[in-house]
Amino acid sequence: MVKINGTEADVAGITVHDYLVSANYNLQRVAVEINGDIVPKSDYSARAFGDGDSVEIVGFVGGG
Repeated sequence: MVKINGTEADVAGITVHDYLVSANYNLQRVAVEINGDIVPKSDYSARAFGDGDSVEIVGFVGGG
């Protein structure tokens, strides 16, 4: 199990990219932190969630 933004999810082994796409995040407007480390966008396709990871996903919105 992986804790994403405080909620447990059964996504261990899934890449950051695949999770973000399946959860309908805009890949250009998010930042992902796993266990306190920011994941570079260039690593989203290679970095998979591990069992016990703590993940924070922050979406950016524009406006004025």
